Amino acid sequence: MAEPLAADLRADGHTDWRGYRPLLLPPILAASLAAFDEHGYHGTTVRDIARRVGVTVPALYYHYRNKQALLVELLIGSMNAALGRCRAALEEAEDAPAARFAALVECIVLYMANRAPLAFLDTEMRSLEPANRARYVAMRDELESLMHAAVRDGVALGEFTTPYPIDAGRAVITCCQAVANWYRPTGPLTPQQIADRYVQISLSTVGYTGTFSPATSSPAGV
Repeated sequence: MAEPLAADLRADGHTDWRGYRPLLLPPILAASLAAFDEHGYHGTTVRDIARRVGVTVPALYYHYRNKQALLVELLIGSMNAALGRCRAALEEAEDAPAARFAALVECIVLYMANRAPLAFLDTEMRSLEPANRARYVAMRDELESLMHAAVRDGVALGEFTTPYPIDAGRAVITCCQAVANWYRPTGPLTPQQIADRYVQISLSTVGYTGTFSPATSSPAGV
């Protein structure tokens, strides 16, 4: 049966949430990801995926029930990986809200850059069937709740001055996720450099009253 994407992503490692190795997907999932990125979910056929892998359609169906199952494996696996890294980043961060907030922003941006094709597939959430979409949305909501909690706590302690904590948190997440749309490995900045810049931008968005040190990717003095 199909090798779960989650197993490959666990091998990628959540303990070092800043570290990334090349993502080696099973051939069928790699071909599906490439086809979905090129033609979109509805523009991709199972026959096209099978052709890319070099197998027959019945052979592909032996591993995955249908095209929807391929999309679910990729989207849920990717979100599991992103959440796992964010949890690890929060465990490593200091308790101060600004430190937690900076760790989350850095972690999300690093994922969007290092896993851009997978992260970009988030746009196909609309193609998930209702039960699968509900499962995926619940995972996205968990990620958003981590961000909102950091912003809310920062405002409560006077570290953040934004009068609109929910809107500010939502804007930061949207900004970070958009990195997957434009990032290219051949660009002038590394993923870490982009993440450091986005931490500074995001801290400004929530009205952080302290200073930020890119060398540690953590707000100074917290």
